[in-house]
Amino acid sequence: MSQDKSGKSSLEKKTHKSKDRAAEIANTFEWLITAFILAFVFRAFVMEAFRIPTGSMADTLKGAHFRLRCRQCGYEYDYGFVPSQYFDSKGRRLPEDTVPAGNARLPVTRCPSCGHFDRTRAEMPVANGDRILVLKCIYQFLEPKRWDVIVFKNPPEPTINYIKRLVGLPGESVQIIDGDIYIDGQISRKPAKVQNEQWMPVYDNDYQPVAPREGFFNGHTWQQPFKNVRDSKWGTTNSNSPVIFSLDSPDQINSMVYDTSIGNDFKATYAYDHIDSYNSMPICSDLMVRFDCRAADSQGRIGIALSKYETNYKAWVDLAGEMVISRDKKDKESEELARKSIEPSTINEFNLIKFANVDHQLIFQFGNNKLTFDLGRDIEDAGPIRQDIEPRVEIFGSGKLILSHIAIFRDIHYTEPPSSLRAKENDPFFLKEDQFFVLGDNSPNSEDGRWWDRVGVANKGLPDYRMGTVPRDYLVGKALFVYWPSGFKPFAEFPFGIVPNIGQLRFIYGGSNASN
Repeated sequence: MSQDKSGKSSLEKKTHKSKDRAAEIANTFEWLITAFILAFVFRAFVMEAFRIPTGSMADTLKGAHFRLRCRQCGYEYDYGFVPSQYFDSKGRRLPEDTVPAGNARLPVTRCPSCGHFDRTRAEMPVANGDRILVLKCIYQFLEPKRWDVIVFKNPPEPTINYIKRLVGLPGESVQIIDGDIYIDGQISRKPAKVQNEQWMPVYDNDYQPVAPREGFFNGHTWQQPFKNVRDSKWGTTNSNSPVIFSLDSPDQINSMVYDTSIGNDFKATYAYDHIDSYNSMPICSDLMVRFDCRAADSQGRIGIALSKYETNYKAWVDLAGEMVISRDKKDKESEELARKSIEPSTINEFNLIKFANVDHQLIFQFGNNKLTFDLGRDIEDAGPIRQDIEPRVEIFGSGKLILSHIAIFRDIHYTEPPSSLRAKENDPFFLKEDQFFVLGDNSPNSEDGRWWDRVGVANKGLPDYRMGTVPRDYLVGKALFVYWPSGFKPFAEFPFGIVPNIGQLRFIYGGSNASN
């Protein structure tokens, strides 16, 4: 009689299935534990996410803020939310780093382009601060570079992380002079990508008010701030296109000048900050003007003039094929600084024109052609500093031309308040070994190396760190990327901005290997 093996076979299959299931569960836990360890190691040593709590780095990086659009001209800008100026339902001031779930009342703000003061005090939602990725431990292998945006432990309170821009390196002397950074007595120029991020609007002609007679534009009604000089023939093409200027004058040079008594002036104001500080801000004389130009033929000239202190710098292109930069000093003859031959202007096509006077360097661009001139790096190479002289912006030309997208920008201006503790013009701040100096991009509203009035707390048994410096030991990493730029809320009462703001995803630019 043969043995019945069916029962035994079934039992063996069940046993094998149980063992396989147990092995799968064990493998799953092993992978989870491995993933957790890898994530922990990655976060601790490679890259970590941080949220920006304040506006000290605005507009580069924003803390909690109101997201605004000018009610008159439509220009978009942001205004910082300061929790200590608001109260909860029990009348208590909101603690720092608080973002209310509902709406908050907007203070009076000013449009950075048309100058309109918004006095509606509307109730608006508050956007969360930017969330960024920080590359950690990079400074264990590479030296920090000037202009890097760095995360570090706040020396007086090492449990708190700060984020600022690195401007001073070990062994250097740092000075803030007329808004610029000087290292060992010479101006420090920002890398091109950093500079492009630092331009701040003064006026954009594409954004014009819908109700110019209202009267809240810097205390008066709005007018076109570009004014013709003498018998100049610049004019708008027609009433339906007030943002476009045209010229038909082949026989003379025609000029129009930006009038700061009508438009925004050149003070180092921040739309992100409270308007009470505007009148006390210093004048910024590092400017850039850009527009598009279309010529009907190759006969004519288009140019820009920017003054700084007592010197007027001109850059122009003769449309037949020459780019020129010149300088007019007070009581001296005009001096040609640079010249370049180019291909004649393409007829009836728009060419981008930009002229910047920034960090003691003149940069002129016409289409894909660029002409530069180095004024020198010493303190007075651009002339004796005159903070009481407002710069002048002029657009001049001849021929048959059409200009569009006219805009003026100013450079970031690092402020030196009268009570500044360090890095002053007449009192350089010398950095020793393993000491770094940092500043916030929102200079008037940044607690940084200029202001720290407490020594850095060192490890037990070690001497305190020097006041005003970031020690090498406290460097956390380099800010790399804004991966969640203050998203949108699905409705006002929702506590988080969960709808991504894709258009504001961006890299955070810092130092480069190029000399600056």
